[in-house]
Amino acid sequence: MLITSHDSGMTHRTGRITKQGRKDLRWVLVQAAWIAVNTHPHWKAQFQRLARHKPNNKAIVAIARKLLVVVWHVLSEAVADRNADEDMVAFKLMMWAWQLGKQGRGSLTTPQFVRAGLVCLQMGKDLTHIIHGGQVRPIAPPEDVLARQPEPDPS
Repeated sequence: MLITSHDSGMTHRTGRITKQGRKDLRWVLVQAAWIAVNTHPHWKAQFQRLARHKPNNKAIVAIARKLLVVVWHVLSEAVADRNADEDMVAFKLMMWAWQLGKQGRGSLTTPQFVRAGLVCLQMGKDLTHIIHGGQVRPIAPPEDVLARQPEPDPS
């Protein structure tokens, strides 16, 4: 999948997705784009804006490309997507903590594991709990987790 970039002074334009590269990756990105468009308000609005001017199949490929750019930024900069739903991210971290069990989480409880993940992603500072399936599940306060983890080495 080739994405080109054209820079000139203050103008920055990126090219379109070509049919070069991995066909299976393009297919997965388009499937992910459809799911994002059907479940996330940000991507739904983006798709509706694009679909006013181009056919749905071209609009969804444009969304797939935008998702690829987001994935690249998330992986290369180790930060969360700025359009991510903090409650959903916290719940996914909680599910991961449950799957890992006590051994996999080290010395962290599930609420501490969730908070550590949110701190790492630089999000959810104001979250104190998750409500899912009618149950309120607490999240550890940031100071509880930061006191347990050493400061990263600046070098």
